[in-house]
Amino acid sequence: MMKLTGFDKKKYLNLLRISILTFIFLSCVTFSSLLEEMDSAVEKDEFTTAIETIKKAQEKPIALYNEKNAVSLFLDKGLLEHYAGNYAASSEDLQNAERLIEEAYTKSISEGFFIYIINDYSKEYPGEDFENIYLNIFNALNYFNRGNTEGALAEIRKLNMTNGKLDMLARKYDYVDPKTGVKLNEMARRETGIWDIPKAQSVNFSNSALARYLSALFYQAEGNKDSARIEFDQIERAFNANKNIYQNQIPTAVEGARNVPGGMARLNIISFTGLSPIKEETISLQQLPFLHPVLQIATFRLPGLVRRPGQITRVEAVIEGHKFDLELLEDMGSVVQETYKARYSNILIRTYIRTIIKYAVADIAAIAAMAADQDEGMNGFLVALAARAATDASERADIRMSRYLPEKAYIGGINLNPGTYSVIINYYSGSHIIAHEQREAVVNTGCLNLIQTVKLK
Repeated sequence: MMKLTGFDKKKYLNLLRISILTFIFLSCVTFSSLLEEMDSAVEKDEFTTAIETIKKAQEKPIALYNEKNAVSLFLDKGLLEHYAGNYAASSEDLQNAERLIEEAYTKSISEGFFIYIINDYSKEYPGEDFENIYLNIFNALNYFNRGNTEGALAEIRKLNMTNGKLDMLARKYDYVDPKTGVKLNEMARRETGIWDIPKAQSVNFSNSALARYLSALFYQAEGNKDSARIEFDQIERAFNANKNIYQNQIPTAVEGARNVPGGMARLNIISFTGLSPIKEETISLQQLPFLHPVLQIATFRLPGLVRRPGQITRVEAVIEGHKFDLELLEDMGSVVQETYKARYSNILIRTYIRTIIKYAVADIAAIAAMAADQDEGMNGFLVALAARAATDASERADIRMSRYLPEKAYIGGINLNPGTYSVIINYYSGSHIIAHEQREAVVNTGCLNLIQTVKLK
């Protein structure tokens, strides 16, 4: 067997550590530059370029989206494919994301107390509620753009039906252990003996005006007047039931789409602008009830949402000399924040319990070291300090999520004689036009004439 001469084990381990840290650092830098490259392409409407960046990034030794973050991969790629007009590819990606989200939820139900003691980042990303909602919205538009209105309605029904995603959202976090019938928070108290647990928050969002509006248009296209009427009525109910989200007036375009004069054709326009909030790691200090002073203050790293203010403040349509503003239908950024509240409080509770357990073990060891210490408690101090450092280092906020959901959905429309029209969409920031695009629209009676625009800036 070959022997290494002059081998310095300590030097070798130090070099190995440096190499690993350098590799991790360079990987982080690479990821950051890739995300900036993708974001820049998205802001310029170069969606195909952003998709190619993702594909190349997935071929690298360390992929941009690892195997535990497949949901984000399919969501980002699916949304970008939709914006690029690749509707079949978008549907495939969004359906994969939906399947993985459902599998993750089913798995979480069986985890019981185990879910409390494992850091989220070490598990497969399960997706967020708002992602699970809006993927159906965009997949419905995928189906419509491929000429499959029934498929579009099937996607919307996943949200609006009884026991659908929106109906279940308020009850999703009111979890009961299937084996014992005990609620998860109560089970956590019994398992840990910790009674001062942060309170869980609920979700106040059960009806999407955007989903109802699209559903009404799709039913109209199918000639189903009764179902379309019900969906139009539901838009007002969505506004009334979710005033924390719908702080604007119901767009006049809703009534315009509902009542089209005989012999006229309705051209409907929907425009998505800006980018929804994104997660960032937030750091907060929490006081804990332990004896050793080093362990009385804990550092909590949590994934908080940060809004990304968009440049666009107004969207204008110009058709054959007629000008009108599109109206805000749904502040998607506010929906994201509202639906994240329950999940965030759930993460806070689990982080609190996990930290308490780790600090309790450290406290016992530190107090025992102090009792046996002859050097004025120095050993206990070092034990507590080392345990706190190890605990804090083991915690990491899970900031995985989709990056390319829009912030706002605007709608508008105009009644026209059947024919072909030139449509100009102007995007304003204040009083200045910062972007525009021109479309040609063929408008007919007896069908859904819908133009969709996207400007993520």
